[in-house]
Amino acid sequence: MKTVVFYEHADAPMEKFMEVFPRHQVVEDQFLKTGKILGTGAFSIPGEGAMAIFSDRVTAEEFVKQDPFVLEGLIAKVTIKDWNDEIL
Repeated sequence: MKTVVFYEHADAPMEKFMEVFPRHQVVEDQFLKTGKILGTGAFSIPGEGAMAIFSDRVTAEEFVKQDPFVLEGLIAKVTIKDWNDEIL
């Protein structure tokens, strides 16, 4: 079973996100190397948040615990949901 993480942005200027982004990218790259992130990215309308698909809940929770966007208060709400996908 895969796990999906939804991020809802806090009320912070885009400049702050861009300042933190390099640190976020380092964490993301570490997880990408494991092959356990299946997809990640922001929604098309700025400020609407982002989502990521992980191979399992444990990995998703570990990622959120290390993500500078979360640790530095740029994410107002994180929702983690197990997903019964139909992707082959």
